[in-house]
Amino acid sequence: MTKDDLLKLYNMNLEDLLALSSKYVSDRVEFCSIVNARNGKCSQNCKYCAQSSHYRTNIETYPLIDEDEVIKAALDAKSNHADRFAVVTSGKTPAEEDFNKVLSLIKAVNKIDGIKSCASIGILDEDMAKKLAQAGLKRFHHNINTSRSYYPEVCTTHTWDDRLNTCRLVKKYGMELCCGVILGMGETVEQRIEMALELAEIQPESIPINILMPIPDTPFENYHDKIDEENILRTLAVFKIANPKSVLRFCGGRMRLNEENQKLALKTCVEGILIGNYLTTVGKNPKEDIKTVRALNKVIV
Repeated sequence: MTKDDLLKLYNMNLEDLLALSSKYVSDRVEFCSIVNARNGKCSQNCKYCAQSSHYRTNIETYPLIDEDEVIKAALDAKSNHADRFAVVTSGKTPAEEDFNKVLSLIKAVNKIDGIKSCASIGILDEDMAKKLAQAGLKRFHHNINTSRSYYPEVCTTHTWDDRLNTCRLVKKYGMELCCGVILGMGETVEQRIEMALELAEIQPESIPINILMPIPDTPFENYHDKIDEENILRTLAVFKIANPKSVLRFCGGRMRLNEENQKLALKTCVEGILIGNYLTTVGKNPKEDIKTVRALNKVIV
């Protein structure tokens, strides 16, 4: 579909738009979970992020956690019906020592019956991508975050193409790709359409949808009104129509939607949920998500 096609859809009657996107949605909902395995002290200046060393957000920082903590978190996720579990670390790209530890963590997660390993550890080079695949990593997460045209307004210490290159390496070495966005960072409607089309070119298996939760003392701390609930729903619908084979996944900031609109999205656009807490913000109790999904007569997979 062209940009004009998607813009016309974006601006149509909301009920009709959601009815259209619902044609691409199954009765299955995937649950996944993460562990924040290394927090803070990131060299990058992403304007939304509490972990950037460029801003004084006063978050707790810590080095890579031990394997026992990772396994405990993975087993807890499994008990709440998650079948995917991600090791997530801060930083542009991991140092060699940390990277080797992450490879060991991935192998440990893979030993848990019923759990597929995921990782989100920043920008990769070819050797890293190859070693992750050899370690048995099932899926790698790396967001484009926003459109190519808007990216310089979000971050200047690396480029949108740096991110795209990592996505290409993930696919080159046979891993699944989880690649999504953060909505509400000041982008225009047209740039949301651009994101949908850019993701369609990348073809990730999973598209995580984050909605900006403004963090005090970051440049985006006052960006509370850059997107409203209706436009979130419109964006979700257009993303699903443009990417019918990808699983749209509720992630950080979904509480910007009220309960009814979260349920509406699960009926018409969204087929995955990142359960539990996020990196530096609090999520829902997984038991609430289980109850909601079952009440919608959806199957948790």
